[in-house]
Amino acid sequence: MSDTTAAPDMLSWSCPAPLRDRPRVVMGHGGGGALSAELIEQVVLPGLGAAAPAALTDSAVVELDGARLAFSTDSFVVRPLFFPGGSIGDLAVNGTVNDLAMSGARAAFLSCGLILEEGVEIETVGRVAEALGAAARTAGVRVVTGDTKVVEAGHGDGVYISTSGIGLVPAGVDLRPERVVPGDVVLVSGAVGVHGVAILSKRENLAFEAEVESDCAPLGGLVEAMLAVTPDLHVLRDPTRGGLAASLNEIAVASGCGVVVRERAVPVPPAVAGACAMLGLDPMYVANEGKLVAFVPREHADAVLAAMRAHPLGAGAAVIGEAVAEHPGMVVARTALGGTRVVDLPMGEQLPRIC
Repeated sequence: MSDTTAAPDMLSWSCPAPLRDRPRVVMGHGGGGALSAELIEQVVLPGLGAAAPAALTDSAVVELDGARLAFSTDSFVVRPLFFPGGSIGDLAVNGTVNDLAMSGARAAFLSCGLILEEGVEIETVGRVAEALGAAARTAGVRVVTGDTKVVEAGHGDGVYISTSGIGLVPAGVDLRPERVVPGDVVLVSGAVGVHGVAILSKRENLAFEAEVESDCAPLGGLVEAMLAVTPDLHVLRDPTRGGLAASLNEIAVASGCGVVVRERAVPVPPAVAGACAMLGLDPMYVANEGKLVAFVPREHADAVLAAMRAHPLGAGAAVIGEAVAEHPGMVVARTALGGTRVVDLPMGEQLPRIC
């Protein structure tokens, strides 16, 4: 009997994820995952050569005339410009302020660059500027310099913003993933996935059972409350692009430790869980803009957790896992059924243009 089964037409197959050897930039290169890391490590850093350190971080701590300064820069291309709980103006301030806070610094000064598309309404630019100013006042920073450029219609998306910031790092504070050791307790400051779902709901006109608002907020005060308990925090990260999963993976790789997360301990609001289930998303990979994850020595964990919960931006703080000696550089989650799954670094990002 002859086999009449047709051979699969492999030429018609397509890959849902960007191919890693593409000669052109794809959206996944901006997602904060594996593709972003490869672009920086294989293209950007070799191009910079001796002008840059071996690795680039969200904020760098440098010394100048005896002072330890944290310095950070970021760009914001969120779509839409205004969303439940915030705007591109809020993101431009809080994103840079929070990167500085993850080095232990309280932001002092910001610069702001506006890239405007020809044809954008002046009223829109004014609303963005007002949001920027309000966010800066809330964060306790001053915008001391800036720049404005205009590009032709069709070559932008209304408004893009680039901000840079500097702040002082207190003596005795040394926040680096290399300081993480087995036994460190992993804390998260509150519910995850809120910002990404808020952006998606507005962008795609999706209605969920309860409205989800972005958690966009400046984290400097929360970090100060934690450092007041002990300056011996090991590392802090704000899990923005790539979500909690990306931050945990970056810390695991840099520290050489494994990380175990208790899946049920990760705080996910019901509205976010429902939206992710409906859309096929994993909340651990969805972006946040007002949360942090901390690796804290076990002897200080209870006191730091209490200080976080006493702060308005840490009221929902929780212990979600620990650093371990096993499976170095890898993050695993213990499921509700008692099994484990690997929480890998995302290739790109589930939701582009969220910050």
